[in-house]
Amino acid sequence: MISVERKNSFHLRLTRRLKEETSHRLDVYLFMPAELGLNTHVISEEAFYHASINVSRTYSSDAYHLPLVHSRLVSRNQLGSESYRLSLSLYAYQYVVAMERTTQELLAGERKLRSERQNESDDVKESSQVLCEQLNEMQDLSENILKKLRRHQPSDERLYKYFANIDNYLSWFTEQQLLALVAHMPRGGEFSDIKRRFISVCEHESEYRREQQYNAERVMADPTRMSNKMRLLRRLIEYPITLKQESLELGSGEQKAVKALATAVVMACVTLGVLRVREVVGDITALFVLAMALLYAMREVFKDDLRNTLWRLLRRGRPKWRRQYVDPTSNTLVGRQLEWFDYKRYAALDKDIQQMRRRTVAQREEMVLHYRSSSRMSPTRFLSGYEHTRETLHIDLMMLTRLMSKEKHHIYRLKDGQAVRESVERRHLFNLVVRETGSEDTPYLARWKVVVSRSGIVDVEKVADNRAASEIAPDATS
Repeated sequence: MISVERKNSFHLRLTRRLKEETSHRLDVYLFMPAELGLNTHVISEEAFYHASINVSRTYSSDAYHLPLVHSRLVSRNQLGSESYRLSLSLYAYQYVVAMERTTQELLAGERKLRSERQNESDDVKESSQVLCEQLNEMQDLSENILKKLRRHQPSDERLYKYFANIDNYLSWFTEQQLLALVAHMPRGGEFSDIKRRFISVCEHESEYRREQQYNAERVMADPTRMSNKMRLLRRLIEYPITLKQESLELGSGEQKAVKALATAVVMACVTLGVLRVREVVGDITALFVLAMALLYAMREVFKDDLRNTLWRLLRRGRPKWRRQYVDPTSNTLVGRQLEWFDYKRYAALDKDIQQMRRRTVAQREEMVLHYRSSSRMSPTRFLSGYEHTRETLHIDLMMLTRLMSKEKHHIYRLKDGQAVRESVERRHLFNLVVRETGSEDTPYLARWKVVVSRSGIVDVEKVADNRAASEIAPDATS
């Protein structure tokens, strides 16, 4: 299963959990409106790939309590400090990922509820009850997870430094997520008790960090320094469980061979032309010099064209980059991945992608950004107990938003019997189609609508997948 969400103003985050099978293929198609004018002359494929595509993989496990089991073994001197660090890092990372996703879902629920209250919808009471239950459940789970973590605080100084860093970050991170929910929580009613409870938890976590002396007073007094320190702790948590990557651009040797071949062919033609001109003209005259200049001019023109044509024919459909994944602890190779990235037109896409896009006549000139990865992992070389990985693909849309117009439009509407002019921002609708192929016979296909303005991503909504394709009517508004 693949999830797509808005990470920040310009980043889309695609996450998937890779199953036990060792071979996977992922295709990501981003359909862009033709009015933006994107082509290889505006932004080259290589430039967009290097600037806007980022892939990372971390260890993942179904046994969520396994890190705690490892930490107890460490406290009994049955495991080393490195194993303790790995276990706690994985436990903390899985908690952080789940907390982030839940918070985003609850924030969306709070925005929806405020909208229903403004529109005086009949479903306000039911939506409020559901949201209250979800908020209370999230807080109960978060509290229990932190208690389990703090229940086995190591006495060994070598282990305590790892525990302190992780405990410090999780306490601050939990506080930040709860405060974000409080800031956007609807006012009054049943949410007053929840708001007081969340604020009480945040005050308790802040006092807990002060008692443990995790942070200096000058750091706590400066939000910027505090944020920077926590971002560093987040990187320290992710480092031991994130696979190291070694990237290599493919085809460098072939490119040199194509360049040599093109030069040889063109020079052979020029040499034959020189000999022919010498036979026809005879002595070296002004006409002979002019003919030679013309031949060398033609060489410069056709050499580059021939080289580029041969290179495109040779590399068509072949991967452009190879990525190797290395275990950060043992430095052993645990997997390889081949990657493609190119611009395509709708007519060149596979039938299943065209069907999932459900394109209308208005989008016939869409430009399609296609990213493909084919990976092969070796679970037997993974960290003991973790046979799965979690892949995160970030797509930065900032380069694409720069192609959008800065101008704003004005609309008129009636308000209290008066004509009111309002300024509106121009927005564009991108369609994101993802296809994942593993060991299963039927690949997973899904489509998301991504609403984008020049200031960033406005909304991300899943609209279709192949598991319910027969139930979805064609979307004429897309």
